[in-house]
Amino acid sequence: MDSTGTLPRLSTLSSSAISFLNENLNCQADLDRAQSLVSELHSQCLDLDQALDHLKSNLGSRLVAYASFSHGIHRLVSDAQSKLTALDSFTRTTSPSDGGLDSGDGSKELPALAKEVARVETVRAYAETALKLDTLVGDIEDAVSSSMHRNLSKHSSFGSSEEARLLAIKTIGQVEDVLTLVTKTHPQWMRLVLAVDHRVDRALAMLRPQAFADYRALLASFGWPPPLSTLSSLKPDVRKSTEALNPLFTMHGDLKRRYCENFLALCRLQELQRRRKSRQLASYNLEGALIQPLWAIEELVNPISIACQRHFSKWVDKPEFIFALVYKITRDYVDSMDDLLQPLVDEARLLGYSCREEWVSAMVTSLVTYLAKEIFPIYIGQLDEESVTGVQSQARISWLHLVDLMIAFDKRIQSLVTHFGILNSFQGDDNLQKVSSLSVFCDRPDWFDLWAGIELNDTLEKLGPELDDERIWKIRIQGGALLSASENYKSPAISVAFIQRLSIVIDRCRSLPTNLLRSRFFRLVGGPIIQRFLNCMLHRCQEAEGLTALTDDDAVIKVAHSVNAAHYFESVLKEWSDDVFFLEMSSDNQNQLENSINYGRNGREGSFDGCGGILDEEIRQLEDFRKEWVEKISIVVLRGFDAGCRDYVKNRRQWQEKSEEGWTVSKNLVEALDYFQGKISVIQESLNRIDFVNVWRSLAAGVDRLLFTGVLMSNVKFNDSGVERFSSDLEVLFGIFRAWCLRPESFFPRVSEGLNLLKMGEKKIKAGLAGGGKWMKENGIRHLTVAEVEKILNSRVFPS
Repeated sequence: MDSTGTLPRLSTLSSSAISFLNENLNCQADLDRAQSLVSELHSQCLDLDQALDHLKSNLGSRLVAYASFSHGIHRLVSDAQSKLTALDSFTRTTSPSDGGLDSGDGSKELPALAKEVARVETVRAYAETALKLDTLVGDIEDAVSSSMHRNLSKHSSFGSSEEARLLAIKTIGQVEDVLTLVTKTHPQWMRLVLAVDHRVDRALAMLRPQAFADYRALLASFGWPPPLSTLSSLKPDVRKSTEALNPLFTMHGDLKRRYCENFLALCRLQELQRRRKSRQLASYNLEGALIQPLWAIEELVNPISIACQRHFSKWVDKPEFIFALVYKITRDYVDSMDDLLQPLVDEARLLGYSCREEWVSAMVTSLVTYLAKEIFPIYIGQLDEESVTGVQSQARISWLHLVDLMIAFDKRIQSLVTHFGILNSFQGDDNLQKVSSLSVFCDRPDWFDLWAGIELNDTLEKLGPELDDERIWKIRIQGGALLSASENYKSPAISVAFIQRLSIVIDRCRSLPTNLLRSRFFRLVGGPIIQRFLNCMLHRCQEAEGLTALTDDDAVIKVAHSVNAAHYFESVLKEWSDDVFFLEMSSDNQNQLENSINYGRNGREGSFDGCGGILDEEIRQLEDFRKEWVEKISIVVLRGFDAGCRDYVKNRRQWQEKSEEGWTVSKNLVEALDYFQGKISVIQESLNRIDFVNVWRSLAAGVDRLLFTGVLMSNVKFNDSGVERFSSDLEVLFGIFRAWCLRPESFFPRVSEGLNLLKMGEKKIKAGLAGGGKWMKENGIRHLTVAEVEKILNSRVFPS
């Protein structure tokens, strides 16, 4: 049979069919495999028919569903229109001008009809919103499905998987806009929102992993991470151009376009997640918790971190190399984050994100993770071994060295951040924690307490030799003092030694990333140091008191030195407490701190300013110590003066005898005044000016009370000679205090006013006995009672 008779005419064939035949049937050999070609075409046609049948079935079901939905909407709208028509006719028939129904009956049905109309309108809005969301979610699912398949020949609407992914992300943003509006305007539609969220979450569950996988594959394709062989060399003479070695700068063309598209996709996905979580958690006020690290930057850091760990494992005993390498990588690649990636973040409208900040933060976080998993457990094991064996090892020294490296690293990183002009965004604790290697202690309070204990023991051990050196308790501060008026305190050098050690502790506090850690560290380390200083001064004072009861001048000087040290230390703490650093720590929740730290406080409020300052308790303890021992010094001197003038007070007849010629003061008082003046001279020489003022004022008040009670209130009689003798004695006593004040008699108010009463004439005294309180006020008597004035006036005798 002639087979050519069955072939169609050439003119009836399409151009694509002619092209297909020309490609596959060029020679006789091609005819031999015609049968297999026919079978292949037949198989493809069957596949296409099945796909077409599936699409027809899917389209038919969607059309039926839409027709049913549209029919329901049409029925609701028709119902609403019929009711509106009935309402219109009802209002016309019930019009008063037409003589219709009673207006009272019509007013009862109008609210019900209005309510029904509002319900129908709500149903219509709900249906339109549901239809719009269903269409958008369907587009999202189609786009996600397209982006998941590499062969997109059957999906002519998308040119590439990246375009499909970006379209899906854009559509998710539109859905989020609609859901946000629904949440604000129709919160009762919660089931609709939950249903849409469920479908979008399923789409995102497929979209996110694929976006991450494509981004990672793209990074690997252009050589990220860069080789660390040159980076690990810390010598400046072998440093090469970072820009030439940075793959982010060297990529170009289609590769750069694809990278930017993938970076944008991750950024937009992250922004969508933030918006969705912000909407879903709006009622919980957790906006700050929604800030996450930038995903795209984390994906850049992760492979670098893995590559670095191969070097880190060799440097366990040399941690300084670890910090140096991390700092160098952070510094060398931060420029590319700003020049290349920041514009993409801005294009994605990711508010509050800086690629520089995220790069620095991610590098520090990777370092903190390695320290927590690899380095600190080794150091903890060494410390545990030391505690079991009881043999002193290098574990504590290594721990302190590691902390020193961490503090130095944090300062360099923060200096790097400051250099790039983004310091202001890192002022808060949460942000500062991101760029601090010391944040490793935030989640491990047991490590933090262990570190605080090591710091405390190390500080006290260094202070031990100085505490035992008696000379340092006697040598006064010479120059370079911490306070401008330090010469007023006459403080021994031991106070400076403690203040310098405490300053080191405060510097370490400043390095910590959160106020809670700073406050906790100061209470665990700084507080015990101050307490140790206070205990040492108390021990010295009690020792001096126990040996001589402070009757010896050397004992008084020893106590005075301790008081000087305490006053100077107290002044420094008060000056520090006004610093912003301490004010910020004091503003934290004190209850939370005291619940988490059992530092052994007695719970009394500080007497310094009452605002709950972190130094208030220490200042109060130093103030109480100083006042207590200043008072003890005054009491000892008063006891000696009392013992010296005992005969003077008991000799009652002397106030009616003439004064001995050549004596300006009573003989029985000379020894007491000499003792008194000698003790005050010693105290003035050894005690600081401020506390010395309190001492002499206290002594003046005590002597005033002693002489007033022992002489004026002892039922003695004063004649003119006695008044003159008593006046001369008081003048000598006032002369001792005239070196520190212009009117010493004002610090002896009771004996001064008593002497003035004795010096009055006989007529005035009689008037005073009859005048009472009014007469006292007219004559300037303010510190004595009426009974005391009467007793003094009755003790005055005049010659008959």
